[in-house]
Amino acid sequence: MTHDSDPGPQKNRTHATRISTGIDRLDHILNGGLITERSYLVRGDPGTGKTILGLHFLTQGVENDETTLFINLEETTEDIAQNAAGLGFDVEGINFLDLSPNSKFFADDQGYDIFESSEVERDPMVEAITDRVEELEPDRVFVDPITQLRYLSTDEYQFRKQALSFMRLLSEYGATVLFTTQATENAPDEDLQFMSDGTIELGYTSTGRRISVPKFRGSSVRNGNHSVRLDSDGLTVYPEINPESHDKSFVDEKISAGIPEVDELLYGGLNRGTVTVISGPTGVGKTTTGTQFMKEAAGRGERSVIYLFEESEATFKQRSEAINTPVTKMCERGSLKVEEIEPLKVSPQEFAERVRHEVEVEGTDIVMIDGVAGYKLSLQGEEDELITHLHSLNKYLKNMGVTVILIDEVASVTGEFQATNVGISYLADNIVFFRHLEFEGEMRKVIGVLKMRTSNFERTLREFEITKYGITVGDPLTDLRGILSGSPEWDVRPEHRSND
Repeated sequence: MTHDSDPGPQKNRTHATRISTGIDRLDHILNGGLITERSYLVRGDPGTGKTILGLHFLTQGVENDETTLFINLEETTEDIAQNAAGLGFDVEGINFLDLSPNSKFFADDQGYDIFESSEVERDPMVEAITDRVEELEPDRVFVDPITQLRYLSTDEYQFRKQALSFMRLLSEYGATVLFTTQATENAPDEDLQFMSDGTIELGYTSTGRRISVPKFRGSSVRNGNHSVRLDSDGLTVYPEINPESHDKSFVDEKISAGIPEVDELLYGGLNRGTVTVISGPTGVGKTTTGTQFMKEAAGRGERSVIYLFEESEATFKQRSEAINTPVTKMCERGSLKVEEIEPLKVSPQEFAERVRHEVEVEGTDIVMIDGVAGYKLSLQGEEDELITHLHSLNKYLKNMGVTVILIDEVASVTGEFQATNVGISYLADNIVFFRHLEFEGEMRKVIGVLKMRTSNFERTLREFEITKYGITVGDPLTDLRGILSGSPEWDVRPEHRSND
């Protein structure tokens, strides 16, 4: 019996029906999942997770009461089941056709002209595949890897012909197919890419594991290198954030710091839905000032989140409590969440997904990233690429009406003025800066505003102090010159100093 003369029963499906890959966010990248009765190539280097993706695909079918078939051409069924169990997959409901090298179908060292109609009944492997497909009439088939058939073919033309016939056979029985390849320099898989209805690529970038969909017939997909985490839950996908697809109406209003003098500097506070960079050298009060906005927001019933990249949560809470900022109570009441990000363990896309959850599910109003240098270090990757990710994240947050505070540490303690680190200032709608300065043998701090895109602001500097009672800000230092240069001088006699 050949599939050319008798294609078998045809399944009645709605045109362009979608089915899940078993990975929710991969379905989102594919704009709803895979199109049924088509074949998709899963390619990537060894260890990138191709077989695991196939297990997600098949176990989802079992969950949907569909008939599934795993045609394993490399690993034995026992090895697959053992590896799957270690990742939490239950393969009990999956049908296997074991054609691995240990199988009897490869016992004889011979070539096969498979899927030639005149020879189907002669080749035991072809007969096994055909019989199994006819028996099961599977809804989902995973072939891993199809390139093993290359070694049974007399030449490349014959292999391509066999592979195409194989895909046609499965399609005629109404199956949706995933098949993997093991491409090498001497045996690339470009021919299989042309045969497939779509290509899903797994690999690595400077920021970690990635997945992309360069080809998908019949539908648009979300482009880009999306992040992948491989752990005990299998594959988890974190798509690239697309700011343009998110929008939310919000009231354009000022957000108070709860400190009159700071609000005076900002002409009433920060505008909601803007990005503010708070910059300055170490120990000057950047994080404390950012948290002050969140303390005031809690009093309005709003929720805030702080992502700590450079400090432990315990240290942050201890420092805040010591200056009368009740962050522990704020966390207990749900008005504040503090999350410590582990260095080098989170991709930019995964971090963005965490932020999205806080905004879209938890209703967060203010997000603070402390700090930008830690973000660039912890979220592994090239600096330019990370700044691009940060830009996309900030744009998304602004579109959602979230107020963003970025803590940016500059290197100089005193001396030549530096507003922000290179590559950061363009992200900001507002820049609030701090300076250490030495005057008459005493170290003092000042606060000022360098930029506000959406409103006017006070262009003077004020003395800034942190006490056990909180933040204290003085009157404008109108008689002091040279503060930004680090060498301040009074321009009137000492007895006429307005701020003495």
